[in-house]
Amino acid sequence: MSHIYAVVLTYNRKDLLKRCLEAVYAQTRPCDGIIVIDNASTDGTEQMVLDLVLPNLELYVLSGNVGASGGFNAGFRMAYQRGADFIWMMDDDVIPSADALQRLVEADELLAARDIKRTFLLSTAYTQDGLVNNAPSLDQRRNRIDYECWPATVELGVVPVSRATFVSILVPRATLTEHGVPISSMFIWGEDTEFTLRVTRNTPGYLVGASKVLHLRQEGGGAINIRTEKSPARIRYHRHFVRNELFITRKYANRRRLLTTLSHRLWGMLRLLRGGEFYKARIVLQGLLEALVFSPRVEPADAPLESLRVQVRRAVLPAFELSAPAMSVDIEPAASFLQPEMMAAQ
Repeated sequence: MSHIYAVVLTYNRKDLLKRCLEAVYAQTRPCDGIIVIDNASTDGTEQMVLDLVLPNLELYVLSGNVGASGGFNAGFRMAYQRGADFIWMMDDDVIPSADALQRLVEADELLAARDIKRTFLLSTAYTQDGLVNNAPSLDQRRNRIDYECWPATVELGVVPVSRATFVSILVPRATLTEHGVPISSMFIWGEDTEFTLRVTRNTPGYLVGASKVLHLRQEGGGAINIRTEKSPARIRYHRHFVRNELFITRKYANRRRLLTTLSHRLWGMLRLLRGGEFYKARIVLQGLLEALVFSPRVEPADAPLESLRVQVRRAVLPAFELSAPAMSVDIEPAASFLQPEMMAAQ
C-alpha cells in the first residue's frame, strides 16, 4: 500500500488548524504520517498542537515566516525526504470531508487502471454556503481531430486540469522527482499556480468531483485586489502578487497575454495615483520593477532545507506507526454538502 503523508501549513490560525487536523485524523483512509509546518506563528500554535497529543504527527517550527511559498516548499520536501509515495497538501483553513482522501486515492487508482497519466489529484473546494471556490483551469489540450479532450474522463468523475491551488491536492512522488517543488522565493501568492502550470505542461492533473473540502477562506475570500485591500498588514505583500503574476505570465503565456497583464497593472497604478492612494501605487510600482529581474530557480525535492535560510526546529516527533489508532474527534458540521450520506439522500 502507498504511504501517504498529509502536510498542513499554518500561520497564526491555531483554531482553524485544530479543526483541520481533526478532519485529517477522521479520514476513512488514514494518513501514514502527518506533518505540520508552523510558519513562525506567535499565537500559541505550537503548544496547542503539543497539547493534542496526536499520533504520527511531526510538528516543525520555522524561525522566521518564509511565506506560503517557503512553507509549502518545506512541507513537500520534508514529506518527500521521508519516503512518501503521495503528499496530501493543504492550508490550515481547509476542512476535508471524511472520505476526501479516499476519493482522491480511488480516482488515482481508476486512472492508473486505464493507463491515464496524471501529475496530481485535486479535491473540489466549497465555501460554507455551498459555493464552489478555488476552481482550477480546465486542461484544454486537443485531440488529433482538434477537439478538446477533457470530456473523455467525465464518466469517471474526474476532469483534467492545469492551473490549481494547494487546497487539498494529492501529489505523487514521481511528480516532485521530475519537476521539483514550489518556488520558495515567490514568498506569497502564485506559488501554487506556478507549480501546477509547471508540472502540467505535458501531463494534466485531475479534479475529483467526489472529493470535497470546505475552504474557510479568510480576509473576505474574494479576488486579490490592492484597491479593495483593507488590511494594512497585507498591503505591502501585494508587491509579491504583482511580481509573481508577471513572472508566471512571462513564463507560461504568450507575449500578447503578457502585454495585457502589464497594461492592466499600469492602469491600476494610475487609478491609485488619481485616487490619492500613493502608498498602494508605490507597492504596485515596486512589484513591476521587481518583475523585470525576477527569475528564480526551481529547487529539487531532495534539496537540503538549509536553502530556506531559516532554522527548522522539530517540536514533536512521535514514533512512526503504520496506521493511526482510532481516536474520537468532534468535527463541527460546517456544511451539509460535505457529508456523503446527506449527498446521497438528495
